[in-house]
Amino acid sequence: MPPASSASSEAITAPASIRPVDLIRVGPRGRESRADVAAAEEPLEIRLHGSPFVVTMRTPGADKELVAGFLLSERIITGIDDIGTIRHCTGEDEAAAGNVIDVVLAGGAADRATSALAERRLVTATSACGVCGRRSIDDLMRDSPPIDAAWTMASGVIAALPVRLRAAQTAFEETGGLHAAGLFGCDGVLTAVAEDVGRHNAVDKVIGGKLLRDEMPLSGQVLCVSGRTSFEIVQKAVVAGIPIVAAVSAPSSLAIDLARSANLTLLGFVRGDTFNIYSGADRIIT
Repeated sequence: MPPASSASSEAITAPASIRPVDLIRVGPRGRESRADVAAAEEPLEIRLHGSPFVVTMRTPGADKELVAGFLLSERIITGIDDIGTIRHCTGEDEAAAGNVIDVVLAGGAADRATSALAERRLVTATSACGVCGRRSIDDLMRDSPPIDAAWTMASGVIAALPVRLRAAQTAFEETGGLHAAGLFGCDGVLTAVAEDVGRHNAVDKVIGGKLLRDEMPLSGQVLCVSGRTSFEIVQKAVVAGIPIVAAVSAPSSLAIDLARSANLTLLGFVRGDTFNIYSGADRIIT
């Protein structure tokens, strides 16, 4: 975590992604009271047609993008035309203010929402949540065709992605406590970035932002994430049509299995000028 600021708590004007906190700093000269900031984490309730669907813990900001990306990865929606309206609810009590979003869906998505609600799928998702198991891979691949993008990317461009992603993490500079997800073109140029306490939320935000701007599918994009790569991050990439996923840490075994099944290029331990290729090596020019 970055060193604590010596500014008073009254002097800190925090954006939605961070919160002022008071702390005691311990060092060679003893203890000292200081003001600092921490990564914000609050619940977000997603409602479909006014009915509760899911509650996820997230960092406030880009909530509509988060919801759009989440519903895409859950296959409730398949594109922007499936969204009628998406808005923060008003008239909620003070504790819920800004933390409830209602989505009205159109066409076949409305039927899928009705079916999902009938199953009473109301859960609380944490920053480590996700689905697991070989059956999940089989179910996903029945609905999502393998990725067929044939373009390639130079290893030197891949190696630079985490540095460029880190440079765009404005809230991390303040708190040291947020994950990031970035989308890059095949030339390594950053096209979208999001931060959140959960890696999967950050991924939903960048994918959902592209969806709301009607820029899907993402067959010409690379997803780079801080930390490790879980099954659900690869799953979100597959649904969005992203051919390459890179991370600064390791993938899980199930993430590797899914990447290989989906013909997705999965890269891990992208640090300095080295990285590991776990699947789809033909897209990387070394």
